[in-house]
Amino acid sequence: MTEVVLADGRLVGNQRPDGTLSFLGVRFATAPRFGSAEPEKSWSGAREARRHGPICHQQPGLIESAMGGSLPPMDEDCLSLSVQIPGDGRVGMPVLVWIHGGGFLNGSGSSPWYDGAALARRGVVVVSINYRLGVFGFWRGNNLGIGDQIEALRWVRRNIEGFGGDPDNVTIFGESAGGSSVVALMASPDARGLFRRVWSMSPSIGQYRCVERADMHADRFLELSNVDDERALSSMTAEQLLEAQKQLIGESSRAYDFFSPTANGSHLPGDIVDLAARSDARLVVGTTRDENRLFGAFTPDAQNMTSDKMEKMVATMLPGRREAVDVYRRHRPGENDAQIVMAAQSDEGFRQRAIRLAEKHAANGGTSHMYWFTWPTPAFGGVLGSCHAVDIPFTFDNLDAAGISMFTGDAPERAILARDVSSQLVSFATDGTLDWPHFCLARRATRVFDIEPAILHDPEPEIRSLWEGARPDL
Repeated sequence: MTEVVLADGRLVGNQRPDGTLSFLGVRFATAPRFGSAEPEKSWSGAREARRHGPICHQQPGLIESAMGGSLPPMDEDCLSLSVQIPGDGRVGMPVLVWIHGGGFLNGSGSSPWYDGAALARRGVVVVSINYRLGVFGFWRGNNLGIGDQIEALRWVRRNIEGFGGDPDNVTIFGESAGGSSVVALMASPDARGLFRRVWSMSPSIGQYRCVERADMHADRFLELSNVDDERALSSMTAEQLLEAQKQLIGESSRAYDFFSPTANGSHLPGDIVDLAARSDARLVVGTTRDENRLFGAFTPDAQNMTSDKMEKMVATMLPGRREAVDVYRRHRPGENDAQIVMAAQSDEGFRQRAIRLAEKHAANGGTSHMYWFTWPTPAFGGVLGSCHAVDIPFTFDNLDAAGISMFTGDAPERAILARDVSSQLVSFATDGTLDWPHFCLARRATRVFDIEPAILHDPEPEIRSLWEGARPDL
């Protein structure tokens, strides 16, 4: 047990066997349903911070379902965070603030996958936050979930010195919806000055939507809720709202933007990528090689794919580019028809959008760095390849966490890669140092994270050109 004194009050946390200290379930804000977050008020006496708080109401996501575990307690009063520190009394440490993914529908900062102890032992403060999800966090153009993240960053700026952190040296990082959250925070004028650097992993930029799209989904949600006036949503139970949400997300949407950051909504006054590209924050952005295999490898479509169906699906993504299938076959030798589709989907949903962000940021004079995580997991017979989310335990150097070996295998070589990725993250958070050059349009330097690391210049230019020609909207 240990105690820290913050600007807002005192907290009692835990001392762990590895010497790190953890402070869990620290409330940073409260919020009424469909209302903006209000900062937590200062308190007298010492508050217990020894167990995680409840998470936002949600249904289990893909990874949670695969693991078969039950969800932690849920509550609309879910705006809490955790902090992990080395425990040796250091001061002036860099701060890493993690924003979890989950499609803006599920997940929490308290997942064992996001345990920050290994990073903290290297001399950084690690903060992991909850924010509102789904209908609770992204109703119409009200980007309440983004507002929650901003309020958490304000709490960090106000209180992090009490943990030995430097409030002027904050790096935000996140994966998938968390990756696109940190990009949205780059775009938000309300988050200006709350962080210095950004590490965006597999950002789901394609989930960003316009107000008209947000209103369309909201109107459909009302139909599924059997109410004519949205004011009635305030009196429904959380379970009733989740049931309508479940029905809505069961309907077809390639963008998967049922509830997500909305351009020209609250906190985001314009096109999100364009605003982020004008940010002066230093940016690292990257993807895995086989993002969409996590979502598609075990589906009936993958099991029943034919060459004809594959060609039609690729043509839908890359209209007018008849050479597309041949290009992908040259770059993905040995892959079957379903895997060719998933390779194109990975580009459509993640990789090409990340490249465009880096291009725009660099063109505006910002400092960007690109990476590509290509290590293929041997789990499930290798069908997942280097899939979405496989890089998370390597980033946290958290290979011993529950369920990780089922996803990554247990080969000793994993530790080499984990040390590499996590060391780059800690170095970047400390003073911006990386071992590869910044991204520019002339050279397009890209760091490859694999057992054999590399720095490539413009990897797979033929595929990049395919998407530039056929999909300038990405």
